[in-house]
Amino acid sequence: MSPHLAAAIFYIGIAGLFYLDRDKTVHTSKALWLPVIYLWITGSRSVSGWLGIAPPPGVNTQLEGSPVDRLFFQVLLAAGVLVLIRRRSRTSALLKTCWPILLYFSYCLISVLWSPYPDVAFKRWTKAIGDLVMVLVVVTEADLTAALRRFLSRTGFILLPLSVLLIKYFNDLGRGYGPSGEAMNTGVTTNKNTLGVITFILTLGAVWQVLTLLGAKGQPNRGRHLLAQGTLLAFGVAVLAMAHSATSVACFALGTVLMVATRVPMIRGRASAVHALILTIMIAGAFMMLFGGEGAAVHALGRQSNFTGRTEIWKAVIPAVPNELIGAGFESFWITPSCMDKVADNLAGWWNPRGLNEAHDGYIEVYLNLGWVGVGLIALIIISGYMRAVAAFRRDPGISSLLLAYIATAAIYSITEAGFRLLTPIWIFLLLALVGAGRIASGAIGGAPEAIDGPVHPDADVLANNNYALHLLPSND
Repeated sequence: MSPHLAAAIFYIGIAGLFYLDRDKTVHTSKALWLPVIYLWITGSRSVSGWLGIAPPPGVNTQLEGSPVDRLFFQVLLAAGVLVLIRRRSRTSALLKTCWPILLYFSYCLISVLWSPYPDVAFKRWTKAIGDLVMVLVVVTEADLTAALRRFLSRTGFILLPLSVLLIKYFNDLGRGYGPSGEAMNTGVTTNKNTLGVITFILTLGAVWQVLTLLGAKGQPNRGRHLLAQGTLLAFGVAVLAMAHSATSVACFALGTVLMVATRVPMIRGRASAVHALILTIMIAGAFMMLFGGEGAAVHALGRQSNFTGRTEIWKAVIPAVPNELIGAGFESFWITPSCMDKVADNLAGWWNPRGLNEAHDGYIEVYLNLGWVGVGLIALIIISGYMRAVAAFRRDPGISSLLLAYIATAAIYSITEAGFRLLTPIWIFLLLALVGAGRIASGAIGGAPEAIDGPVHPDADVLANNNYALHLLPSND
């Protein structure tokens, strides 16, 4: 099949997925397209990368970035802020419930002061605020369940089929080579690990929607929604296999097990049972470590016993941190010359030690940039988010199972990848899970939606605080 014919078939198929998954009985605002577009780019490759715009000669892209990409994010950030201003009552209510996130971002801003390039660090912090703004746009929708469902579907229907198309028929765009010259499938992204993380996140969303539809047997048009989400799930599993990202495969499996287990009657809606489930998983992991099973587990996932060179990187970068307590400054470690000199010395003999730009561990990455203070704040975010997600089970077990899966997989994914960095899908969905769980657990949002949302269900004020009830509303389209 010629690439152009394949592209035409895929485009028709993508349009068909959107058509099958339509639902006129639930309402989301047009503003929801802002985070969808945002994730299309952060989950694939930069705007300048898609357009093939190379930086001018002599420009240090690591410090200065791309003007095209900067303009893109500035426009989306400004539009998102305007939406949140129009929704200020709901926004302020949510911000009160996610104070650990605000504390973390505030500390990141303060850390700009000791960065060797404060102007660069401040620009990166502004970009990082965009992640939170887009999350708030999703979570401040009147119907959180419908908003999350459409956010996941609109993103997945584009990125996952296009990844298969590029890998199979456009090798110059969908495939590449790793640092040591090995071939890898990259799909819509530029790296197999990046492809793996956006795929496992979106595929977890498809699993959640399929499980939800399977449990809603009396819902009209259930068949075509199942067909759309089942197709998306199939694409996701196929892309995960193509990406060969062991961490993403393991996280997808864990997230799926968590969502299925929390739907068992003896666990569903019971916080104590959820705690027991998580504790069981932790004990199993501890026994594996105590009795030397970690080597077998690593090899089973396709990794070497040194996590494919990660342990050498960890040993090299940790001693290079300029200040153990406060780090090098927000997103500044990898642009600090003295830090990179120490890393290069510690990795003498490597193929390209100065080509590193991450520690391949989210917790170490935070330590390098923000020190022990930053690590403590990340721990606070994860623990408080987990507690909120468990508490949310009392109000809405269905959607909370997905939020818990995102929190758990983000914590585990960050053991071997830099999962807490700005503009990364796993960080965006961790924030989404934390803020969403806070909304459900506390019933933070009430009152009539602002004008920007347009007409809504007449009982939206009540249903916004009980998304499980919204989830059970029938569809008549």
